Amino acid sequence: MPDTDRKRLLANVRRVVVKVGSGVLTRRNGLNLNVIDDLATEICFLRKKGIEVILVSSGAIAAGLRKIGMSKKPDSLSGMQALAAMGQSNLIMVYEEAFARHGVKAAQILLTRDDLTNRRRYLNSRNTIVTLLSWKIIPVINENDTVVVDEIKFGDNDNLSGMVTNLTDSRLLVNLTNIDGLFDRDPRKNPDAELIKVVTRVDKKVTGAADKIPGFLGRGGMASKITAARKMMLRGIPTIIANGLKPGILKDIFSGREVGTLFLPHRQSLGSKKHWIVFTKSPKGGLVIDRGAEKALSENGKSLLPSGIRAIHGRFNRGNSVVLINEDDREVAVGLVNYNSDELSRISGARTSQIESLLGYIHDDEVIHRDNLVLSPYNR
Repeated sequence: MPDTDRKRLLANVRRVVVKVGSGVLTRRNGLNLNVIDDLATEICFLRKKGIEVILVSSGAIAAGLRKIGMSKKPDSLSGMQALAAMGQSNLIMVYEEAFARHGVKAAQILLTRDDLTNRRRYLNSRNTIVTLLSWKIIPVINENDTVVVDEIKFGDNDNLSGMVTNLTDSRLLVNLTNIDGLFDRDPRKNPDAELIKVVTRVDKKVTGAADKIPGFLGRGGMASKITAARKMMLRGIPTIIANGLKPGILKDIFSGREVGTLFLPHRQSLGSKKHWIVFTKSPKGGLVIDRGAEKALSENGKSLLPSGIRAIHGRFNRGNSVVLINEDDREVAVGLVNYNSDELSRISGARTSQIESLLGYIHDDEVIHRDNLVLSPYNR
């Protein structure tokens, strides 16, 4: 039986990502300053207990709406980006003022998916955040909505919070929303809806419940929170979805009270780099592999060699992520390639000893090394 004792589960957590959504931070006329003040007070309380807190915060667009005096969001992407540009400065100013009342400083970090897809920029982002924490400064992270486009957006801050949790080796993700957690039905429409206190596996029952609880203010909704929680479970990290409008919610969580919905980590988890390969890198193409290669990867833990490749889909560069597909058109793995698509078209089906004669050079013996490959069912 999995350990559901929250106090014991959280006893050794010394770094946590707290994600707070638009439904918590905003009200009809803009940012909810009282909630932000309470949130800052609780984060500073945790800091005094020796717990480092990284804050992933929505609210820039809502702040922009109030600043410009608009009553509803524009339909155009450029209009939304303009609102984010206007509101982001207000949002960080409010946080700075709230934390300053406790003698604490905050720093703003704006990210796009490109920042975390590129391994060097990923590590640079990590180093910046860890340095801020060592200086006792609260990092306040948001998606860079002013420049984001479909190709590089996280999709919502739920997804971003999961990536930041992995990026910073945090040991807990707290996702604060405007309801008490995951219910079997939407509690705003069904008074008899029941809170699901613990989730050990994200199955159809759990995702079905999440689909019934939409988000009204942000892009996320409950479904995206469940997706983020599942990714953390695979990383071996617990997630708690709780009501950020309740005073003292973070204190309640860290005191071990059964508030919100707890998603328990899997016993067999992905390491940080493999989690990054699966959930942060966006695949740029695909490789069809034969049955021998599939068996070597899935049963014997081997690397992918050029001899096992039957077809190449898409154009990609060395270091990009690609999906591996078997002869039955089923996804079996994802990994980082040591050769680009043009090079692979010349060496696919060949023996490793032939690579140099076919290309005139050799990067690696393997097309994908086993250390850079993740098998299903961990994949998406």
